[in-house]
Amino acid sequence: MIGLQQITTMVDRYDLKNVTLGTIGSHSGLEVMDGAKDENMKTVCICQKGRDLPYRRFKRLADQIMLLDKFSDILNRENQEKLREINTVMVANRAFTAYLGYDNIENNFKVPVFGNRSMLRAEERTAPRNQYYLLEKAGLRHPRLYRKPSEIDGPAIVKVQEAKRKLERAFFFVSSYEDFKKKTKQKIEDGMISKSDLDSAAIEEYVIGTYFNLNFFMSPLSGEAEFLGIERRLQTNLHDFISLPARQQMELDLQPQNIEVGHTPASIRESLLEKVFEMGDKFAVAARKEYPPGVIGPISLQSIVTTDLDFVVYDVSLRVPGNPIMATTSPYTKYYFGHTMGVGRRIAMEIKQAVAERKLREIVT
Repeated sequence: MIGLQQITTMVDRYDLKNVTLGTIGSHSGLEVMDGAKDENMKTVCICQKGRDLPYRRFKRLADQIMLLDKFSDILNRENQEKLREINTVMVANRAFTAYLGYDNIENNFKVPVFGNRSMLRAEERTAPRNQYYLLEKAGLRHPRLYRKPSEIDGPAIVKVQEAKRKLERAFFFVSSYEDFKKKTKQKIEDGMISKSDLDSAAIEEYVIGTYFNLNFFMSPLSGEAEFLGIERRLQTNLHDFISLPARQQMELDLQPQNIEVGHTPASIRESLLEKVFEMGDKFAVAARKEYPPGVIGPISLQSIVTTDLDFVVYDVSLRVPGNPIMATTSPYTKYYFGHTMGVGRRIAMEIKQAVAERKLREIVT
């Protein structure tokens, strides 16, 4: 594990007048760089050959593009040296964790990371002290977990890695153990999932309600868990298949795949905001105790609101969530700051303040 002292030594050598925000060119890279530009900060985008077009077209965003054969080449010694030479603070997104891997992030990536790098692994349901563990420690409800398929006694959702696209999870719904056996057999035969991945799949109670992805920002500088806003996901082939009349849905006999392809904004009724703030505060307290120094920066508590107006958290993102829509639609950031903004700008603001107060070592690991 890369220790705090090692990171502190790097930060102490940085030219604080020329700090650069770094991001992998995927997932939420554009959002991170846009926020940095709004705060007049320098940016570097790590791109993979053949996947760099958007980052070149939006010319305002990337001051530098580091073009590599594959994303994981950022781990090469010379590339890490280049990042340190330009005083890079790396911002973790889903692509960062997926393409570098948790072991490499924790042990081999010797560049300061905004946030708590040791906590990123907890997002995976197979980790020992995972998101379920943290939610339980925080006293936040999550869907009931079925330890084995034979326990399924009602509507459930199976969360398993796709066989071919490792960034995607092949979520599907089942109603019973017999239904589980039938659908998994077919999906394995179709090559959508593998038997080995199925063995480590999470099987959760399917909670009926309306879902809201609640986005928070944990600021070590202010000591507050800020509620930044809400977005919802557009998924294929779920949207807009469900807009068809039920008879046509049954005639087509398609299985929903829940592949996220976009985002749409949402707000929540004002009388529920107290519960929302309490959720963020409770999670922050639990994370500080279990993964010191706790959450630094953005997280998302992806939640269902039931008819009893209770919140059930079905997923936790412990890094930049992919929700650029919030930058222009969140009333909640306007309540805080007087203007709307996205999580990318909020990150840049925190780093900028830490630099000004010479507290950068408090927000990186």
